Amino acid sequence: MKPLLDVRGLTVELPTAQGWVRPVNEVSLRVGAGECLGLVGESGSGKTMLSLALMGLLPAGARVRGEAWLAGRSGAGSGAQRNVLQLSDEEMRELRGREMAMIFQEPMTSLNPVMRVGAQVEEVIRAHYPKMAAELVREKMLEALRWAAVPEVEERARQYPHQLSGGLRQRVMIAMAIAAGLAEPTLVQARLLIADEPTTALDVTVQKEILELLRKLRGELGLGLLFITHDLGVVAQVADRVAVMYAGRVVEEGPVKEVLEAPRHPYTQGLLVASPKLERGKLTPIPGSVPKLTALPPGCAFEPRCGFRRYECGVAVPELRTANADHVARCVLV
Repeated sequence: MKPLLDVRGLTVELPTAQGWVRPVNEVSLRVGAGECLGLVGESGSGKTMLSLALMGLLPAGARVRGEAWLAGRSGAGSGAQRNVLQLSDEEMRELRGREMAMIFQEPMTSLNPVMRVGAQVEEVIRAHYPKMAAELVREKMLEALRWAAVPEVEERARQYPHQLSGGLRQRVMIAMAIAAGLAEPTLVQARLLIADEPTTALDVTVQKEILELLRKLRGELGLGLLFITHDLGVVAQVADRVAVMYAGRVVEEGPVKEVLEAPRHPYTQGLLVASPKLERGKLTPIPGSVPKLTALPPGCAFEPRCGFRRYECGVAVPELRTANADHVARCVLV
């Protein structure tokens, strides 16, 4: 079965005063319909930059190499897989919001503060279906808010973002992400949803509600979910598989239970030890810091911080090695 998203060797290069840097370096990953892939790593590891590359939202001057194949929709007007990295700006505008959408970390900076939230959801629908009758647009807007579990949708649709709690604003963002797909005249198709740390600014109770909502949407709408986070605890709750990024590369990937219970890369092991747990008390941080992209070591980027490093670690970048079945790690110790 073909994946909904198949990324192959994706590399992003950005110009700096010190020369070109690669915040995303030869990344390959897959997301299936109805599946959640957790993408984990420290700030600056390349997670968000990867998502922006997939959405065609990189800053001016960026260079992109590699492939990112998105499966064509089923039903009327379906097509073959398309490499989204080679689509024109016009083709990407047609794609965004309809077949792939993104939920950002802070909804208050993503929502228009001077537009009612219902009008913002309607705007997404009109962008893809400009000839749709106003009554039907409103109906689809309310349907999207209901799917996002927004209570009292008629009243909430008339409110402005500042009148909503953080959790409700995030639900509105989710409604905007699925609205165009729900408005599709034909059968609702499998679509890709990228969630960039959507629960970071929320309290634990609301965080759990958002995760349950995303799980429900995956199951009932067949959405493929790329869930970006730095929180391994959240990954354990929501993801089927997990990919760990460090300095622009995927250093470990596999089934979430296997990776979290038996991590094979020293960086993943360090993240788990550094994660707060009530029964452990004091945290054990990873020594050192993430290397600058302008001064990466010649071998494994984690080598300067690794307690298991060998001579060969500093010579060349390790290849991904199979640890067990579909569990791989970029380490000479595997």
